[in-house]
Amino acid sequence: MTFRQRLIIAFTMVLVLPTLLFMISFIVIGNVMAREGSGDSAYEYLDYASLTDDYRQYSALLDRTYDQIQSEIEENPAIIEDPGYLQSLSERVSVSNSYIIVRKGKDLYYTGNEEAAASDFQVLPAYSHAHQNEGTGYYIDNMAKMVKQLDFTFEDGSEGSIFIITRAVSLVSRKFLGGMFASMVVILLFTAILLTRWLEGNFFDPINKLNIAMNNIRDGNLDYRLQTSEQGEIGNLYKNYEEMRLRLKESAEEKLERERQQRELITNISHDLKTPITSIKGYVEGLMDGVANTPEKQERYIRTIYNKANDMNTLINELTLYSQIDNDKIPYNFHKINVADYFGDCVEEIGMDMESRGITLNYSNMVSPDTMIIADPEQLKKVINNIVGNSVKYMDKEEGRIDIRILDEQDSVRVEIEDNGKGIAAKDLPNIFDRFYRTDESRNSAQGGSGIGLSIVRKVIEDHGGYVWATSREGEGTCVHFVIRKFHETSDMDDYVEGDA
Repeated sequence: MTFRQRLIIAFTMVLVLPTLLFMISFIVIGNVMAREGSGDSAYEYLDYASLTDDYRQYSALLDRTYDQIQSEIEENPAIIEDPGYLQSLSERVSVSNSYIIVRKGKDLYYTGNEEAAASDFQVLPAYSHAHQNEGTGYYIDNMAKMVKQLDFTFEDGSEGSIFIITRAVSLVSRKFLGGMFASMVVILLFTAILLTRWLEGNFFDPINKLNIAMNNIRDGNLDYRLQTSEQGEIGNLYKNYEEMRLRLKESAEEKLERERQQRELITNISHDLKTPITSIKGYVEGLMDGVANTPEKQERYIRTIYNKANDMNTLINELTLYSQIDNDKIPYNFHKINVADYFGDCVEEIGMDMESRGITLNYSNMVSPDTMIIADPEQLKKVINNIVGNSVKYMDKEEGRIDIRILDEQDSVRVEIEDNGKGIAAKDLPNIFDRFYRTDESRNSAQGGSGIGLSIVRKVIEDHGGYVWATSREGEGTCVHFVIRKFHETSDMDDYVEGDA
C-alpha cells in the first residue's frame, strides 16, 4: 500500500467515521428519548418534536395556565374582552416561550405576537377542534409548534377560541443536547484512538523498525535482517535496506579478506625474501672468508648468488604487478604478434635457464607459420614465465621435464605447458588461479612463492580475451592450458586499446 493510499484512508476515516457515528447516535438517542416521552405526550403527532427541553414540564405549565383561563372564563365570560386581562395573560405565557391568539369568529381578535400571528393564524384549527381533542393540545407539524386551544362564547354569542402557541423548535431538550454532546466527545475520542493506532501500525512501527535496523548497521551488526510483505514505499524502503545491508556485509567481508590477504602477502614476501637474502649473505661470507678457494667454487658461489638475486627480483616484480592488478591498472601495449616467432624466442630464452637447472625443455609448434595474435609481448611473457616458474618450483623428479606445445584451434591458439612434477590434488585444482592460494600449506622454504603467480596468469589472459585452466594428476605432473584468439585481417584492431587496460 502506497503512502498516498494510506493518506486517503486516513482522510476518509477522519471525515466519514465521525459523521456516520454521529448520525447513528442522533437516531439512537432520539428514538430512546422519544419513547421515554411518548407515554405522557399530549401531541397529536409525536416525532422528534418530542425531544423538546422537558416538553412535559412546559406542557404541565401550559396545562395549569389553560385550566386557569378556562376557570376564569367560566366565572366571568366578559373577562376575555378585557384588554388588560389579555395583556396579563400574554405576559403569563411568555415565560414558556409561548404567546396567545384570541379568535372571534373567523377574525383575529387579539395576539401577543403580531409577527408570528401573521403566519400562524391561517393554519389554526376550527372552533370545534378543541372539543375533539378534549382541550389537551396538539402538535402542528407544518408549523413546528405545539398548540393548546380553548373554545368559548363571547357575550354577544360569537364563537371564540384562545390558542396558546409554543415554539417547539426552540425547546430542544437539554437532556438531548447533553446526550449528543457526550456522544460527540466519545465519537471523536474513539476516532482519534482508532486513527492513532492505525497510523502507528502503518507509519510509525515500520519507521521504528527501520530505525532499529539502521542502529544495528551503525553499530556494525550487518546480520540484522529486515523483511516485510508490505508493498509500496514501505516495502521498497525495506528492500532497499536489505540490499544495502547485503552490499555492506559483502564489502566488509571483502575488506576483511583483502586485509587477510595483505597480511598473508607481507608474510609470504618477507619469508620468500628472507630465504634468498640469507643464502646470498652466506655465500658472500664464504667468499670473504676464503671458503671458496678454487675458481670452480668461486664460480659456483657467484652463480648461486646471481640466481638468488634473480629470485628476489622476481618476487619484487610479482609484488609490483600484484599492486597493479589490485588497482586494475596493468599497463598493456597490444601488438600483432607472429605466434611461431614469438614463442620460439620465448622457448630459446627459457631453455638456457632450464638447462642450468637440469630440466629438459621440449617445444612443439602445430600452427601455421603466418598465424598471428593480438597481445602485449611483455605481459604474455610474464604469463609463460610464471607458469614455467611454477612448474620448476614444484618439480620433484630428478629428471625434470617441461613440454611447451602450441596448438591450432580454428579461430584460436591454445598453449599447453606441461611438467612431470608432483601434480596437484583434485581438491586444490579449482582454486589454483585464486589470489594467494597455495597448495603447500606448510610453505616449504625451498619452494616459497607469494601465491599470486597463477592469479596474475588468469588476469592477463582474461584481459587478452582468452581463458585459462589446468589439468593434473598427483605424482605425474600438471598441464596449464590457455587460449588466445587469432588475429584476422577482417578483425578490428580498435578492439584492443594500447595503454592501461
